[in-house]
Amino acid sequence: MSIEVRNVSKRFGSFQALDDVSLDVDGGALTALLGPSGSGKSTLLRIIAGLEWPDSGEIHLAGEDATPLTTQQRGVGFVFQHYAAFKHMSVRENIAFGLKIRKRPKDEVRSRVDELLDLVQLQGFGDRYPAQLSGGQRQRMALARALAPEPKVLLLDEPFGALDARVRAELRVWLRRLHDETHTTTVFVTHDQEEAMDVADSVVVMNKGRVEQVAGPRELYDAPANEFVMSFVGQATRIDDAWVRPHDFELVLVPNGSTREAQVERVVHLGFEVRAELVRDDGETLAVQLTRDQAAQLELERGQIVYVRPTHQTTF
Repeated sequence: MSIEVRNVSKRFGSFQALDDVSLDVDGGALTALLGPSGSGKSTLLRIIAGLEWPDSGEIHLAGEDATPLTTQQRGVGFVFQHYAAFKHMSVRENIAFGLKIRKRPKDEVRSRVDELLDLVQLQGFGDRYPAQLSGGQRQRMALARALAPEPKVLLLDEPFGALDARVRAELRVWLRRLHDETHTTTVFVTHDQEEAMDVADSVVVMNKGRVEQVAGPRELYDAPANEFVMSFVGQATRIDDAWVRPHDFELVLVPNGSTREAQVERVVHLGFEVRAELVRDDGETLAVQLTRDQAAQLELERGQIVYVRPTHQTTF
């Protein structure tokens, strides 16, 4: 099911949460709403879900105006960051809840819950209670519960925000595989750029209630629309009127006429790559990304004098 957001604005008191936002999400796509805190991404998600009402503008689902419809009428599944599980219900009962209130036949409910337990890899956990699950398992249970009524749209509000880094990484891979199996139109909110770039087909970058750019992960990084996107998506250093990515610096031990002198402040080894933090002779701080082989050849250490120049710059 496609989603069309048309000129949506929303204000909370004196705070402009959304300012004339328009957005198209293709049916079957996995889309991320990415931005800093207060950018409007969660408000937009809640308006799509029907949990908030816009001050102006419209929401269209599959080409039909859904603005006056309730969440239930929109056929939307919603997953919150903190699971919102029924603690007194088992995993199976939590997943079945949405089907039971819709008065589906018992055999149908049982079959659908079994199917979802298998889909979210919780076979054998159906009789446990939420407190007996790990954080990652509880989140998979929440996703299964949202998927149970077969929603036309799945909306996730920072679904992995309460989990540690390792579990987040595992669930990102799992969510991508789940989407590839179900093909449910999915929109998820995150402030984690790596999460958005890793999982989504398309990323919507938001700032101060507006959409800054909508693009695939590669285009977003290689061709940012403006300075905000350049600085928010991936690391970048501003030098005069240009922006430079960490991997777009050349670092040498002998000046070659186009380099500037710099001092190594810190060297950080990140497994497959090395990050060098430099201070140029004019006081400019630079972050330079190197391969392990490059770093080994340079034999970098704190206090060392090196010479640096950008090999690629982006200006706006």
